[in-house]
Amino acid sequence: MHNISPPHFLTVMALNEWDWTSRIIFFSFALPAYLLTIVLNAALIMIIAFEKALHEPMYIFLCNLCVNDLCRTTGFYPRALVYLLTETNRISLEECIVQGLVIVIYATGEFTNLSVMAIDRYIAICQPLRYHSIMSPFTVRSLVTFIWIFPFFMSVMAVSLALKHPLCRHDMNRLFCEHLSLLNLACKQDIFQGTFNGFVYISKAVFFVFVLISYFKIILACRKSKVNREKFYSTCVPHLISFMITICGLSDSLLTRFKAETLSNIASTFLSVIILTVPPVVNPVIYGIKLGPIRAKILYIFKSPRINNL
Repeated sequence: MHNISPPHFLTVMALNEWDWTSRIIFFSFALPAYLLTIVLNAALIMIIAFEKALHEPMYIFLCNLCVNDLCRTTGFYPRALVYLLTETNRISLEECIVQGLVIVIYATGEFTNLSVMAIDRYIAICQPLRYHSIMSPFTVRSLVTFIWIFPFFMSVMAVSLALKHPLCRHDMNRLFCEHLSLLNLACKQDIFQGTFNGFVYISKAVFFVFVLISYFKIILACRKSKVNREKFYSTCVPHLISFMITICGLSDSLLTRFKAETLSNIASTFLSVIILTVPPVVNPVIYGIKLGPIRAKILYIFKSPRINNL
């Protein structure tokens, strides 16, 4: 088994049942969605970066969430668009590894980012008088570092362990690469890989419980104060929507883990694509609508004379 050489190219089987017409229809939706995602997230990042009034912890963490969404978009769309146009459903092993690293960084980064945002909202609502002393510049830098270091570590470990054993297959049932897809192609799996995958799910469960506890305490605090309720509706509702969408994304990784035997290839592909592409569009929209300072800045930009004279 160990003499088997790894394939240089992997075949993406997810589009095998798609005819040329279906590919063109999907491409006509995918390309505008890709461009829209880039524009929305880049616009939100620039608004936060150039508006000094938004250089607050909550908006800094939101900016990191948008960067993470761009990471997700860049990791998925370009290669998927190539598949749709060329009908060559092949990807080199090296490209697959890079895509896998990006996808895992995004998936874990979504949890770390939303957990840090929950900390910020908990302190802002439950301990408002201590907010600026607790969320000092050093604390904010430390939390931002955690947002990215932990996903990077998990990504490198996940993909490295998935490639620990030679690959005996070269056909993937997913439209994109990630560590579980590579793991399913391996000649064998060992207990260490299983233990690490268990750690991945446990860490996400810990983040999930942490956010639930934070919001349970926030809701209790909001019952006693009208001001807190206003803060909750304006700043916490977008975060909760993003969090629920992220939790729905767990079903996609679970489908991969158990090989989605109960779903057809088309249904499994459609579900995974929706879970991967919808949040990067929804997040900047809901934050742009619900957060007053960002909404005001967007309206100011569109009402400026330069825009009106175009």
